[in-house]
Amino acid sequence: MVTGGGPVSFKCRGCAGENVVPVVDIGAQPCADYFPSADTPGPDPRWPLELWLCQDCTLVQLGPVEPQLPEEPLAVESATSIAHAEKSVKEILAEYPELNGGVVFEFASHHGGSWLQHLYAAACRPAEDGEQADLVVDVHGIVHEPAFGELLKLRADRLAPGGLLVMEFHHLLPLFVGNQFDTIRHGHWSYISLRALQNVAALHGLTVESVKQVEMFGGSLMVMLRHTADAKPDASVDVVLADEDAAGIADEVQLGSLQEAAWHAAGVLHDELTRHKAAGRTVLGYGAPSKAPVLLDLSKVTTDLLPFTVDMATGKHGRRIPGGCGVPIRPIDELRAARPDVVLVLTWDIADEVIAQLEAGGGWGATYLVPLPEPHEMKR
Repeated sequence: MVTGGGPVSFKCRGCAGENVVPVVDIGAQPCADYFPSADTPGPDPRWPLELWLCQDCTLVQLGPVEPQLPEEPLAVESATSIAHAEKSVKEILAEYPELNGGVVFEFASHHGGSWLQHLYAAACRPAEDGEQADLVVDVHGIVHEPAFGELLKLRADRLAPGGLLVMEFHHLLPLFVGNQFDTIRHGHWSYISLRALQNVAALHGLTVESVKQVEMFGGSLMVMLRHTADAKPDASVDVVLADEDAAGIADEVQLGSLQEAAWHAAGVLHDELTRHKAAGRTVLGYGAPSKAPVLLDLSKVTTDLLPFTVDMATGKHGRRIPGGCGVPIRPIDELRAARPDVVLVLTWDIADEVIAQLEAGGGWGATYLVPLPEPHEMKR
């Protein structure tokens, strides 16, 4: 493949191998967490957005692109995420009672969802500088790091002998099967399968011991790892690996089909919003997540079809979705006041939470439209 007029030299972000091939090209896209003020003139800066597959370790990753604009922390953590963190800590400490009161270390995430306050409430103490921890936690953190393999080694180094490393991440399998193409974004450097994690972890003396499938962000995995000498893998690992193999998410051709599926769903969304407009129905959006720029850009949705969207994050008010859409972001009360016929739920991974919030008190009879895997309505 050629980028910028010269041949590409690219090493895998996981195993540093050179057997890496392009599989999906989303085109030049704006930085996902760059929300300029509504009056900032365009065009917005764009960078290539491509997925590449390492045919050695099977890690799917962003291709050769430099880090973009620094992410300004504007998002507000959802109630779903907050509840998930508390529930996860209770379950882990119940399943591994020896960790109660132990030493913990957490690698922070841009998504929030920190476990620390719940772990401290269980008498766990934070690791001191350089101290290894009985429990090391990474909840949606490592995908924000360009060098996946190097950062996984840091997590292995931080883990005490006999300790447990818990990693939660958006799973490549539901991304692929559910056509969640809008989760491909600058700033998320790796799109992790259990197989790829297993392969790269082995390079750093770690073994996957067990795994749970969780609903966060449209489908995530919570994976428990230990130093290889301490690990006793259970059947849950084989179940997920078999599902991944059956879907072909380590196959170059199968993964490539995501590109066509993305463009198809984007076209259907454009047509659906056009149909509502032609019928005289008002459509407004809920949410301004980092997913929205890619979704709206590929769907060619502008303010003509989506006059504005709303978000809980006050820091996003008065700004706009980047890229070609230019959709302004406003407070949620403006959505309620406008009482649109259709609400396009851009934060589709928490659609139940969004609908419950807007329907509190009876709502106004709106239809809720979820964009993926293809646009479909959700009942109130």
